[in-house]
Amino acid sequence: MNSRPFWLKRIEEAWREAPIAWLCGVRRSGKTTLAGSLGPERTLFLNCDLPTVEDMVRDPQVFFRGCSKPVVVFDEIHQLRDPARVLKIGADVFPKLRILATGSSTLAATGRKRVVHLTPVLWDELPVFGVTLPQRLFHGGLPPALLAPAKQPAFYREWMDSFFARDIQRLFGFRDMDRFNALFGDLLRQSGGQFEVTKTAAALGITRPTVESHLRALEITHAVTVLRPFHGGGQNEIIKQPKVYAFDTGFVSFARGWDPLRPDDFGPLWEHLVLEHLQAHFQDTPIRYWRDKAGHEVDFVLAHRRDDVTAVECKWDPGAFDSSALKLFRTFYPKG
Repeated sequence: MNSRPFWLKRIEEAWREAPIAWLCGVRRSGKTTLAGSLGPERTLFLNCDLPTVEDMVRDPQVFFRGCSKPVVVFDEIHQLRDPARVLKIGADVFPKLRILATGSSTLAATGRKRVVHLTPVLWDELPVFGVTLPQRLFHGGLPPALLAPAKQPAFYREWMDSFFARDIQRLFGFRDMDRFNALFGDLLRQSGGQFEVTKTAAALGITRPTVESHLRALEITHAVTVLRPFHGGGQNEIIKQPKVYAFDTGFVSFARGWDPLRPDDFGPLWEHLVLEHLQAHFQDTPIRYWRDKAGHEVDFVLAHRRDDVTAVECKWDPGAFDSSALKLFRTFYPKG
């Protein structure tokens, strides 16, 4: 088992603020393994995929009263019939108990919680996993794919089928897997680019409302990140058109047919990895991008406060760095 101390610390910090820590993230990102690393001596671990767990928590008050350990883990809690009721009773009636719930989204969450979004393996975790940065960019950050000796296309295809059947279909009731995967595949291929709903709907032959509802489901389940433009200075800035990033570099390279990676492929994938790092370390800070109508662009903007914004530009090759967009951005927003 690979230790992930950064994420264990995040869970402990969440418990200091609320009795429920909700560990969300995409399928196979390591939520179950991370929850299991809390230690059997202090943790009661429940796999909510098992029908017997539903019977155990039928009366939540009786169940929690009988817990002999200080931590209860509900793995894949959205599989329960009424997860919100179970969590509410646990938090309200047994406030000294610490609860960790895992799932792909927080749709079934109750109010007294803190969310920990588990990203794919970060670049500063790579020494623990014993892999190189180029391998992380190529294979992606889901541990089974990252640790595989070679990139296996079957893993990525199986993941997408399972993601639709076990997460999307159950949570949102979508029935047309082909239509959903057509949009998801298009987003993987265009990942990191600006997104136009009408243009995408026309290209895929599906309706605009369908594109919007499917995109929202992908965002809720953390399969994509929708970055809204940062604006406020009125300097001919882009104010509406978002950019969409897929959740993992391995799936981006798979969808684009990048095998093996060429030198020019590392830059776009590195940008994705930087975004994941920012999401992990600044989970409560909105992440935006900035672009003006003349085409000047800053990859990421962290909007801490109204007059305090951090600008981030990503380059795989330091020799290709051009500071002109950052300097222009700072003439509009000097602090940060």
